[in-house]
Order: sequence, then structure tokens, then C-alpha cells
Amino acid sequence: MSKIHVDIVSAEGEIFTGDAAMLFAPATIGEIGVAPNHAPLLTGLRPGTVRVQTPEGEELFFYVSGGMIEIQPKAVTVLADAAARAHDLDEAAVQQAKQRAQDLLENRESAKDIAVAQAELAQAAAQLALLEKIKKNAGRK
Repeated sequence: MSKIHVDIVSAEGEIFTGDAAMLFAPATIGEIGVAPNHAPLLTGLRPGTVRVQTPEGEELFFYVSGGMIEIQPKAVTVLADAAARAHDLDEAAVQQAKQRAQDLLENRESAKDIAVAQAELAQAAAQLALLEKIKKNAGRK
């Protein structure tokens, strides 16, 4: 089976390094799938889930808050603004962050407040979607 090397890093450090059969990412141009020998591409990422399918058939999930993805035929590098392994996400903390963002939107005082609240809300929504996906996958096993 053909494979591609994947590195997922953020300002906090390395989140994942290893081989993949396939990778899916939330690019700004839309959801993209990356297979070995993919054409070179450099594009932005929006908040969402990066899914790595290992050569052994395991699926690994990661949250990214945005950033860049560089794709080469034999390697993919995800440079995330912030990233976390799915199992490291705290659903209660994410719900609280979502509520704070919604409160800020309701009590907005400036365009900056609106922009910050919308960004925080998008990140919380992406994290909650990832947690829901993990729950569904766990229910199928």
C-alpha cells in the first residue's frame, strides 16, 4: 500500500508525525483529501477536523483552529495556529467557550468584538462537531 508522511504541528509543538494512507483537511478552498503522490499544493486551513487514515486502517482525528497545509507528493505538513488531538478536547470547556462567544456577540460593542466572537464561535463549533463525530464512531464499534 502506498503511503504519505504527515506532520501536524502548532505553535505549542508537534501534534502528530507518521505515515498515512489518506488525509482529509478543512482547507479554505473546501474540504480536501490528500493521497500519496498528490500534486503539490499550499493553501490555508479553516477551523475544523483533520482526519488521518493510517496504512493499518485506523482513523485519527485532530482539531485545527486554522493555519496552512503544504502538500508534496510524499509528504503533508499541517501548520496549525492551534491544534489538539481529538481525545484531548474537553467538551465542557468547549461548551463554555461557545457560550462566552455567543454572549460577546449579543453584547458587542465594536467591530473587533464581533470579529473575535465570530472566530471563537467558529472554533467552538468545529471542536463540538469533532467531538460528535468521535461519539458516533465509538457507537459503531
